[in-house]
Parts: sequence; structure tokens; C-alpha cells
Amino acid sequence: MNDTAISVKNVALDYPRKKKGIGFLREIITGRFKKIPRKDRWFRALDGINLEIKRGEVIGIMGPNGSGKSTLLRVIAGIYAPDEGSVEVEGRITLLAGIGTGFNQDLTGRENITLTGSIFGFDKKAIIEMEEGIIDFSGIRGFIDDPIRTYSAGMRARLGFAIISNLEPDILLLDEVMSVGDYEFRKKSRTRIEELVQGDATVVIVSHSKTILKSMCTKVYGIQNGQIITDGELESAFEFYESEKE
Repeated sequence: MNDTAISVKNVALDYPRKKKGIGFLREIITGRFKKIPRKDRWFRALDGINLEIKRGEVIGIMGPNGSGKSTLLRVIAGIYAPDEGSVEVEGRITLLAGIGTGFNQDLTGRENITLTGSIFGFDKKAIIEMEEGIIDFSGIRGFIDDPIRTYSAGMRARLGFAIISNLEPDILLLDEVMSVGDYEFRKKSRTRIEELVQGDATVVIVSHSKTILKSMCTKVYGIQNGQIITDGELESAFEFYESEKE
């Protein structure tokens, strides 16, 4: 069996510098966008990324804001297609990005459990079997039948992690969610990730927290200007990150 869970080879991704608005649409339709010099049209968000992650590894990604961390996770998840290079993943992949991303704000917490489970291909019976465990893990049973829009940021994060981690993904991608919630919930989340890894799941965590990454990860990579610039050793990544903050 192939022990590589994620293979990223020479991946590059460009964003248009003008991302939205009627003016940008007009430039696309008229062809004027193409007449602008490429360096002024596009921003290279990822630039020649190479990364191989083994099954069962817990990998950290850290870097300054705008360095490409979140973009890399979205490319791995298949949300963005790279302009150059290739990405190969083995197994079912789930991404938890931001606080409550993907929730329907008008539905209740319970209804969002059902919605998320169905999006990931689980039938109604399987979702019902998981529901109580998800609610217990989230610790917000008293609010589970209230609309998500009434939840605090911490409550949304608790429910999001509870749902995604209980879907038992082969690959779990976490973008800046591990530092949300109180100490007990963060401790419970780390224990849940350890359980997933023992079952051969692979986890990639984007975080600014050295404490979280040091306690959970086997390797940590520093990223800057869309390029991975450290070798996976924890201390080299932490030294890089501290230097960037100065």
C-alpha cells in the first residue's frame, strides 16, 4: 500500500490582482485584462511548492499573514486548481477553515450536522448514528437547536471541529481553528486528532501558535511568499517564524 497521503509537486497558483467588481469583469470581457503586463495582472500566491506527507503524519504549516498557508490547504483540498504542477491525495479529505465556514447561518446546529454529513456523502442513517457523539463532543447541547447565527465564534468552532473530526476523514486539514475554545476543548481536540492518527489519518494544521504545533506535529514547515523555506524540522520553522515577526 502506498504510504504517501499527500503529494504536492512543483505547484504554482496565481491570483488576479483585481479579484472582483464590475470593472474587473469589464476588463475580462473586452480583453483589456490580457493587455496589462502579466506581473501587474497576477499575484503568485504559491510558487513551486513541493511537499510529500506520509500517511499518519501530523504536519504543521506556519508563516506570516499572506504567505500562502491557507491557499496551500485549499489547493490540497481541491478547492483551487494549481496553474502549474500537480497534487495527488489518497483517501477522503476534509477541510475546516475559519470559524464556522460552510455553515448555513439560518439553520440550527443540528440541521447543520445533517447538511455537512450529506455534503460529505453520508446517508441519513449514518448521520443519525453520528449525531449524538458530535453534539456531546461539541459541548453545546443546550444550543444545538438554535440557529447558527446566534452562536458565538467559539461555539461555531466547537461544532465545526466536532462534525469534521467525527466524519473520520483520511486526511484532515485544519486552518487556524486549533486555538479557538477553552483549554479543555483544545485538550479534547488534540486527543481526537491523536485518535485519528492512530487510525492512519493524516492531519495538516495551519496555525500561528508554536505551542499547538510543537505539541501535535511531527514536522512543521515555514512558508513565505508562496514558497516553503524550511526543511520540516520544528525548531527551524519556529526560528524562521520568530524572525519574520521582528
